[in-house]
Amino acid sequence: MDGVGVTADGFGLRGPRGWAFRGIGLDAEPGSLIAVEGPSGSGRTSLLLALTGRMKATEGTATVGGARLPKQLAAVRRVSALAHVAGVTDLDPALTVGEHLRERALLERRFGGPVRELLRPRTERAAEVGLRIDTALAAAGLDRETLPKGSRTAVRDLARIEALRLSVALALIGRPGLLGVDDIDLKLTDAERGEVWALLGSLTEAGTTVLAVCGEAPEGTVTVSTGPQAAPLDREDAAEATDREDAVEARDREDAVEARGREDGIDSSDEPAAESARTTAESTESGEPTRSTEPTGSEQEEEKTDAIAETGRA
Repeated sequence: MDGVGVTADGFGLRGPRGWAFRGIGLDAEPGSLIAVEGPSGSGRTSLLLALTGRMKATEGTATVGGARLPKQLAAVRRVSALAHVAGVTDLDPALTVGEHLRERALLERRFGGPVRELLRPRTERAAEVGLRIDTALAAAGLDRETLPKGSRTAVRDLARIEALRLSVALALIGRPGLLGVDDIDLKLTDAERGEVWALLGSLTEAGTTVLAVCGEAPEGTVTVSTGPQAAPLDREDAAEATDREDAVEARDREDAVEARGREDGIDSSDEPAAESARTTAESTESGEPTRSTEPTGSEQEEEKTDAIAETGRA
């Protein structure tokens, strides 16, 4: 299958714990090498799964080969495949390389192709399976003859880069137009990372669109970032942040007033005195003249006269 174009506009996904990613914009031609870069935990894998039809976005739109997300998830899944995604495409360490390859080819023939393919003679079907496996292995750069036990090598005995190549080969058996590869930096040396990027580049040259998750994208890729700057606050989040800042500022101002009162010799346990000092300090800061809260002699005389008038006795 030829590669597919991938576009996104304001693409975002919000879960129970907040935004996994948000504000993603993308415009990649068929056969592009797309790098999703960002720190671990910034929503890189979620974006990979959303663009391959495995997770449903909650904001914005995207298109993959003409299928529109988030509505046409099944159509996107039919033209995409995943490799090296923890919890999704995990390899069974007890199975051999050959067992993994035959199982994937049989599943692909049963569920990924037309029903009439099942009616072909067994010899033809076996030849088709063998061709698909050999083609996928060659594209992934995995030579079974170089493995310790050839096709009978268990996955647990593979080096990390060999296991990654096997995962890519399994995904390529389905001949996807879009290949998603997660966390290609995981526990690989710089030289091995270079090999992986060269592998992905060769796949794009053959026509497949590749979407790869990494910590830092190399030059020559269509780069999408999932860092904090890629997720702007909405109005509610911005209002909450402003309220928190105002509360912190008010608390800091109150602490400063109390500290100034202690410096002037006022005991914080003496509430009336502390309150008077706080009022005086706030009035001074605002530029308004200070006024004592204690009644003057004339005010006391007026209060006494009012009491006599109301009760009729001194």
